[in-house]
Amino acid sequence: MSYLEHNVKRVPTGLVKILYLNWPLFLLICAVAAVGFGMLFSVAGGSLQPWAEPQMKRFALGAVLMFATAMVPIWFWRNMAGVIYGIALALLVAVEVAGSMGMGAQRWIDLGFIRLQPSELMKIALVMMLAAYYDWLDIGKVSRPFWVLLPLILIAVPTFLVLKQPDLGTAILLIAGGGIVMFLAGVSWWYFIVVLGAGVGAVSAVLSSRGTDWQLLKDYQYRRIDTFLDPASDPLGAGYHITQSKIALGSGGWTGRGFMQGTQSRLNFLPEKQTDFIFTTLAEEFGFVGGVSLLALYVGIVAFCVFSAITNRDRFGSLLTLGVGATFFLFFSVNMAMVMGLAPVVGVPLPLVSYGGSAMLVLMIAFGLAQSAHVHRPRGR
Repeated sequence: MSYLEHNVKRVPTGLVKILYLNWPLFLLICAVAAVGFGMLFSVAGGSLQPWAEPQMKRFALGAVLMFATAMVPIWFWRNMAGVIYGIALALLVAVEVAGSMGMGAQRWIDLGFIRLQPSELMKIALVMMLAAYYDWLDIGKVSRPFWVLLPLILIAVPTFLVLKQPDLGTAILLIAGGGIVMFLAGVSWWYFIVVLGAGVGAVSAVLSSRGTDWQLLKDYQYRRIDTFLDPASDPLGAGYHITQSKIALGSGGWTGRGFMQGTQSRLNFLPEKQTDFIFTTLAEEFGFVGGVSLLALYVGIVAFCVFSAITNRDRFGSLLTLGVGATFFLFFSVNMAMVMGLAPVVGVPLPLVSYGGSAMLVLMIAFGLAQSAHVHRPRGR
């Protein structure tokens, strides 16, 4: 008899499951979403349209999906991991064949009832697949070369498809998220050292290929690198976004200009103010205090995910929850670093705050998976 069987897998049933939800996590999610509603109301000049009201409806739908996902036993999601990964991969292929264009990239597919960005779904599907893989794999095989190669393939295939869209930011998140799950599963440090060396070589190759027949990135992506290194080199062109972002961040000071008093967003100096650069609007209106407060809410969400994972004796549930928390951390850390000029602009939205449909719904489903792992975790007699 296994350890888990011996200690009895007592899990709640029926509506009683609601009592076992990770309610502090849900309340923190609601708090962050409320910040997003307020910021979208502000950037629209004090109107619920065109961003705040649709975002509220999406969050309400997302909350329903989160609760529905949480009520389903975690073993079901373990068994469905391969199917969900396959669906996400098929949708990425469909984007290549019949995807719709937006902002110079082919990243969306029209399903009739929703315009879906499959790369958002893949971020969570990949975490699920890797968690299921390492739950199935014997712990003694985790660092053996053959068994390391398989998850690398699972990561590389969708990353390649996302890079073709092109979407460098999401590709980086897929690699980072997959690597974190592998590390948490116990893969040897040596593999990560090799990958780090390969990454340095890849960066060198990317920079060396510029202007050649075998150029590895698009011209606009190289301009983003130039802008990251020296925004003042083209303040009215490629450096415009980050220049205006820094002005907004700096003008907020300690306590900000006040709600709906931010000049950069209200006078439309700040581009993408409702999506990628919404954090700068918050920082301008509520200052350093407001920015740190939002960061504290984000850290709280990650902390509750980590605590839930380390108290879960089910390997799949633990890895899945840690993967969701790590992916969420990557979302907000990359976005904040980007708008502050600490990282190149790669088009990563601020989770639960930036305006968007696919990202919001997929993220809420991801938290539903973490809640399912929390509700259905093994409990002693």
